[in-house]
Amino acid sequence: MLKLLRRTALVVSALMSLPALADVIPPPQLEARAWLLVDHDSGTVLAQSRPDERVEPASLTKLMTAYLTFKALKAGQLKPDQVVPVSVAAWKTGGSKMFIAPDKPVTVDELLHGVIIQSGNDACVALAEAIAGTEQAFAQMMNKEAQRMGMTGTQYRNSTGLTEDGHYTTARDLSLLANALIRDFPEYYPLYSTIDYTYNGIKQGNRNRLLTMDRSVDGMKTGHTDAAGWCLVSSAKRDNRRLLSVLLGAPNEHGRIESSHALLNYGFNAYENAKVASAGEALAQPAVYKGAAASLAVGPAADVVLTLPRGQAAKVTREITVTTPVIAPVAVGQKLGTMKVMLDGQPAGEFPLVAQAPVEEGSFFRRIWDTIRLWFGW
Repeated sequence: MLKLLRRTALVVSALMSLPALADVIPPPQLEARAWLLVDHDSGTVLAQSRPDERVEPASLTKLMTAYLTFKALKAGQLKPDQVVPVSVAAWKTGGSKMFIAPDKPVTVDELLHGVIIQSGNDACVALAEAIAGTEQAFAQMMNKEAQRMGMTGTQYRNSTGLTEDGHYTTARDLSLLANALIRDFPEYYPLYSTIDYTYNGIKQGNRNRLLTMDRSVDGMKTGHTDAAGWCLVSSAKRDNRRLLSVLLGAPNEHGRIESSHALLNYGFNAYENAKVASAGEALAQPAVYKGAAASLAVGPAADVVLTLPRGQAAKVTREITVTTPVIAPVAVGQKLGTMKVMLDGQPAGEFPLVAQAPVEEGSFFRRIWDTIRLWFGW
């Protein structure tokens, strides 16, 4: 049975399960500590193993560091060409490096390339200090953002992913974060597909080797420490459908690449998406009482997409229910009904239907007349 993650955009929010189907192809069994495969558009989990087990995230931590940097850029707190001072603490940070130095100017844009492509721990600390003053204060921001996203199994202690007591996450939480990155910052997401980057005369390649193995893969991030093992969050888009895989604790680099690729191939080959309804689609037009308009359109606030085993899309049906009577005033987005989706006669989900436009109160005489109509059931 396939469970759905919470969605905040693109798809109407719902937690539901698809009916158990006998002809579902079983997912691959992988050599890793935990993994999860999710459809980006529907939120459907297609394969999972220990998705809620707490693990060290290693450099997958940098997904949240980048998210908060993108957020600061969008808010105008940072500018791409802004020069960031490099502290001694940032310069001396251990592990993978971008090779910034206190005596060499570096911009926010360069630091982002260093975080995402070169996995520079020094770049992470420099950005953390630019945004929050100290890395410790930035870690508090990371935890606050994680809570907002519903990442209930995550706690951050630093911006880099270096091993530290109390620094952990889960595969499910990482999928929420990665999906949010793609959804909230499409203008920055292409950075994750950059093959290499040169700073300070030092050229470093992207550690995500899936980028060169499979053209459909366009992100996201690798991670490795002795404690965490070999980790990879990867995303691919084929035929306008995006999947995202999270693989944690593979035994070696080859294993994280091959297992992640196997997960993505499984999801694309075994499942397909069916758009049940489109955002703004008028699924019903109920009468409006006491309003300036006699009726209004009711439909989903966002696209409703189901991920189904291949060959099942033709078995999808929907049942529309509108809560009546509809009485003005009505606000745009106000829930006025539900759409039940059935797969081969079995419940597959229930989605809210909302007013597609506002309806103000009608004239005094219209309100009086409709009051009489309601009394007599006209």
